[in-house]
Amino acid sequence: MPLLAVAALVAVWGRSLPAAVEVVVVILLAGSVLAAVHHAEVVAHRVGEPFGSLILAVAVTVIEVGLIITLVVSGGPGTASLARDTVFAAVMITCNGIVGLALLVATARRGVAAFNAEGTGAALATVLTLATLSLVLPTFTTGTPGPEFTGAQLAFAAVASLVLYALFVVVQNVRHRDYFLPVDHHTASRGASTGTPGADATPGQATPVGATSVDGMPVHATPVDDAHAAAPSTRTTLISLGLLVAALVAVVGLAKVESKTIEAAVTGAGLPHTVVGVVIALLILLPETIAAVRNARRNRVQISLNLALGSAMASIGLTIPAITIASIWLDGPLVLGLGSTQIVLLGLTAGVGILTVMPGRATVLQGAVHLSLCAAFLFLATNP
Repeated sequence: MPLLAVAALVAVWGRSLPAAVEVVVVILLAGSVLAAVHHAEVVAHRVGEPFGSLILAVAVTVIEVGLIITLVVSGGPGTASLARDTVFAAVMITCNGIVGLALLVATARRGVAAFNAEGTGAALATVLTLATLSLVLPTFTTGTPGPEFTGAQLAFAAVASLVLYALFVVVQNVRHRDYFLPVDHHTASRGASTGTPGADATPGQATPVGATSVDGMPVHATPVDDAHAAAPSTRTTLISLGLLVAALVAVVGLAKVESKTIEAAVTGAGLPHTVVGVVIALLILLPETIAAVRNARRNRVQISLNLALGSAMASIGLTIPAITIASIWLDGPLVLGLGSTQIVLLGLTAGVGILTVMPGRATVLQGAVHLSLCAAFLFLATNP
């Protein structure tokens, strides 16, 4: 499917397409999304967690940056704020839509979703800091009129974003890996209910450094469910890695092919141009959404949260520096500051996210609250 989609991308690039061909493009786009999820899971299983969940987030974000720059270079109405709209949509969809959906799926089957509060809290804090520095502050700075940064302010935001993201990757994959590994759901629930720490942990198993706790009881950061399945061979992993790259290129390329149709549909429906950024974010984040739901069904909620928050973090931490460099030769303003409604939604997301993460476990209510915030964002994007 990825190879077929890439071949179709080469065939239709830069051409005006009839309706029947556009339907085929959409089908190939959906197939590439599913293929990307499959091959990302193969590679992730080979390299192990938490580095595995980082692969899809970074890969998708790199392609997303390319798509944003391509659309900005092509010009047209609303491109000045396209980076802001897409990045903010990615933050809201990941922190509310993907997180809420993962929690809802996990709690529907097991009642309580357990995860590491330390790792998830660190990821959420980094996402909120990056979002505030890059998307909120431009609205209030006075160096230039309008919600824009000066050159020096933009450079500072870019460097700060890149440094914070790089530091988080080191913490997640080197210094404190245990903070980002799946926890044993049964240990969490039983320890919380009976007061017996690690009551049903594997005999002789010690609580690793960085394990979280539920009601003061330790929770073992150990893989669950299918974590002990045989890892794929090196050859299979390399093939999947190549097909993953091909699938992601196809997803973004075909989305670019459909972008004019999307823009025409948005304009024809009388919707704000910010909806284009929302649609792009929805398309790009489909692989991570599917992967997060699959992990939640397997009781690997921590991996779902790693995917969601890692994607939001990568979206800001990589897009802002790339846009900063691109702005050297791009004409026109670069609008990054959020409006008042968007700032309120981001603030509410921050408060709800903190309350969800702090206990290290969540119920169906937290999932529903996050999904409600995502629904509110999507509704207000079309009805500002």
